[in-house]
Amino acid sequence: MSANSADKIVKEIIKLDGYKIKGLGPAVANILYFLHPTLISPFNTAMVQGFNAIFSEKKKLGSWPDYLEMRETILKANQELQSTLSKDLGAISGLLFDVGIGKIVLDTNWETALRFDKEKLQKALRKRHQEVQNEINEENEHLRMQLLLTEIGRELGYDVFVANNDRTKSFDGKSLEYLTIPDLPKMDLPQEVVKTISLIDVIWVGRENAQIECAFEIEKTTSIYSGILRLVDLASSLENRENNFFLVAPDSREKEIIAQLKRPSFKDLSCVKLRYMLFSDLKENCKGICRFGEDYTILMKIAKECECC
Repeated sequence: MSANSADKIVKEIIKLDGYKIKGLGPAVANILYFLHPTLISPFNTAMVQGFNAIFSEKKKLGSWPDYLEMRETILKANQELQSTLSKDLGAISGLLFDVGIGKIVLDTNWETALRFDKEKLQKALRKRHQEVQNEINEENEHLRMQLLLTEIGRELGYDVFVANNDRTKSFDGKSLEYLTIPDLPKMDLPQEVVKTISLIDVIWVGRENAQIECAFEIEKTTSIYSGILRLVDLASSLENRENNFFLVAPDSREKEIIAQLKRPSFKDLSCVKLRYMLFSDLKENCKGICRFGEDYTILMKIAKECECC
């Protein structure tokens, strides 16, 4: 753009200042910056604070005369530093912004920098606190479902095995270790396969035949895909027996389960038929299942089957 065109823009800005429209300054300056990024700099509170810190000025936000004086200084500084920055005034404006919020510390803005670091730390702590709380809630819900499936299994006449890494845990004053068996039935399998199977969340074992009748993977933050693989490993090891394996998941993850079960690698598996149950269905129907059920087949009343399976 020519110098004459730039002068016209400045004249229009001076004319606009005469209308005394509150709050219009930063908005117009930012629009003009996008139209003419090498001639007009953006304008906001942080940039003004940064400008004042760097150039030892006292410019005010919303003052067009102050903005125009800022612009002249910014243009001059940008020209001198162009090898480091660029023709586009966005780079130097970004520098002003970082100084203004305290991200870059100068002798003149150390108080702002301390405030920025404190706010950044508080934000990080709040985020971590929320993450920890979510993890605790998910772990509690996972244990709740393990306990629920353990109690249902025992009511239906099965011995129950829970994952080795969860067996010593308790929920609501009830110990999983006390309610479950310590070991799976002996299986002539490689040690690494047995180790994988022993991490399945809940397994029901027939008391008379000592055979695995049902297995359940309870999903939380862990991958649904890995849970399915553990069930498939178990099914592949049971030598063509009819298997009753279930994914148990929060209602919010139902679409994810369906999507995973539609993977080509899980389609038409001859060793297993996978079904899934939602947390809400299991909790709402627990008493009815225990009261009216005779064996695992009562679960088919609430279990869902993906069309692809």
